[in-house]
Amino acid sequence: MLNLENLRKQAKLHLRWHRERYFPVAGQIRSLLPRYSGLTDQEILASLFKLSDAQDLVARKAGFENWLALTKGLSSMPFANPSPSSAAIAAEPQLFVSDIAISLAFYEEKLGFRRVFISGEPAFYAQVGRNGAKLNLRRVDGPVFSEHFRAHEPDALSATLTLDDAKPLFLELQAAGVTFHQTLRSEPWGARTFIVSDPDGNLILFAGAS
Repeated sequence: MLNLENLRKQAKLHLRWHRERYFPVAGQIRSLLPRYSGLTDQEILASLFKLSDAQDLVARKAGFENWLALTKGLSSMPFANPSPSSAAIAAEPQLFVSDIAISLAFYEEKLGFRRVFISGEPAFYAQVGRNGAKLNLRRVDGPVFSEHFRAHEPDALSATLTLDDAKPLFLELQAAGVTFHQTLRSEPWGARTFIVSDPDGNLILFAGAS
């Protein structure tokens, strides 16, 4: 559930990132705010970026046209401003990858994610999302996992994504030709899961109710 106070804090955080020249925020700004679409990361970070711009950025990430539309939309939602103790928490796992372009092709073309933003020239950071789930991709030099690690930890997960029912997505990915580290199965604790390995060996667990 969206929380207006948390969204205000997010806007202030994005404004601070811009002022501190934090490169990943430039990709988000270019991707989500049309007036910045033709600018490089350096140009975006050097340009004027106000709190109202940061608020519009947060609104677009939440699926609204602008901050005004977001506030109007929230006012019509029941329980739109829960107490801090009951506010929802979103997570964005960060995956290390050796090639941003190859990783983006896999997540977009094979797993059906959409690109949220890409940052850097050459690109070193990106985010993909699907149905509310978001994964951050961070390029690193060299292999992501050593042979020694995978030999001793063949099933170590990089991220877990939950959904209501894992079977429809499993069948969709199977039809798309995805190779599974673990095919769909029922777990002793009552969930149905499957695991996908990305080009760098990051294991993503998808888990749903049985």
